Amino acid sequence: MGRMAAGGVTKLSELEIDSQGYFKTDIATVATAVNSTDTADAALYFEGLDAGYIASICDNANLPATKAASIFNHSNMTAAKAASIFNHDNLTVAKAASIVNDTNLSASKAHSILENSNLAGSKCRDIVDHPNRTRFLHIWLTNGVGSLGTARQGLAGCGTQTAGLSFGGEDGSNYLATTEEYDGASWSAGGDLSNARSFLAGCGTQTAGLSFGGIYGIEGPQSATEEYDGTSWSSGGNLGTARTGLAGCGTQTAGLSFGGGDGNTTRYATTEEYDGTSWSAGGNLNTAREKLAGCGTQTAGLSFGGYDGAYKSTTEEYDGTSWSAGGDLGTAREGLAGCGTQTAGLSFGGYVSSSIPYSATTEEYDGTSWSAGGDLGTARRYLAGCGAQTAGLSFGGYMGSSPYFSTITEEYW
Repeated sequence: MGRMAAGGVTKLSELEIDSQGYFKTDIATVATAVNSTDTADAALYFEGLDAGYIASICDNANLPATKAASIFNHSNMTAAKAASIFNHDNLTVAKAASIVNDTNLSASKAHSILENSNLAGSKCRDIVDHPNRTRFLHIWLTNGVGSLGTARQGLAGCGTQTAGLSFGGEDGSNYLATTEEYDGASWSAGGDLSNARSFLAGCGTQTAGLSFGGIYGIEGPQSATEEYDGTSWSSGGNLGTARTGLAGCGTQTAGLSFGGGDGNTTRYATTEEYDGTSWSAGGNLNTAREKLAGCGTQTAGLSFGGYDGAYKSTTEEYDGTSWSAGGDLGTAREGLAGCGTQTAGLSFGGYVSSSIPYSATTEEYDGTSWSAGGDLGTARRYLAGCGAQTAGLSFGGYMGSSPYFSTITEEYW
């Protein structure tokens, strides 16, 4: 072991190094020295040493997660090297999760590390899923996240981040009845819709889902409602007003549908409430619009965005009887998706203008106003979503480059 600094604390610069670049002392002593070393200097040491060796140092109890987080956050440490260290078996998932959880590691640097190809998807998922990671990072992740089996736009979704459901849509050639189920890592085939359609809406859960409305070719807007039981779809009561580009929220036995259009220039303010058997009239939206998004429940719903001849930032809140104005989106858009609740909503993606036809914009609602969240990894419009504000899921949509129709799935953490 090397010399001792004033006060008896050893720093990395005071430890002897062997011919292979390793410190000539035990890991615990090195970890203690790292904790006493300037963050920039420690980051330089870490960048130049073997990932497995550094992983052992980081995992040692003598190096607190808060210090390790500062080192990983420093510009002297590349995301690629940090990801290699995180990926190594010598750094436990529990300690890695504690490092990610510490605010000394910025959300943007954490995102770069977690998405880096040097970190295996399975290890990434284990880290963000670990109970030591309670911090809301406001980031979308694709590492370890399975893609849809069928690329499509104009689909709908419901459920949660670990038990999601996607259904319907179109792939440029066909209207689709495709249903897929998400288990928190990958999608698998579910039972097909009885009525293929796109630009439909949905609500509920993976084992008790509801699909309604949409469009099917020359047949135009649809009123069909179907109920999912975790295996297959069966007919429910038809919407009172057939619509495409509508939105929804709630549950299979207490659903809410709102907005939409006739596929041409007519936009609806229509709201309908579902009781598990039939739809009945609710209070109309204040602003008629199509290709909007929604979240929440039948008695505490949220509608946002859309198009009425102009791209809308309009947000409205439903109390079970009527809609009232909420805080406007920061970015007006249509063809967006949403999830969450009336007081903790999430909006993402969409079509902003002819110059921004594919958006990555994410915004978070607190019951009063929207604030910026972390951008989608891939800008898309006509996508779908489900889950919660702090555990969201986005999937499908239409992109600005080949193959255009998307299978991309992203998780919000």
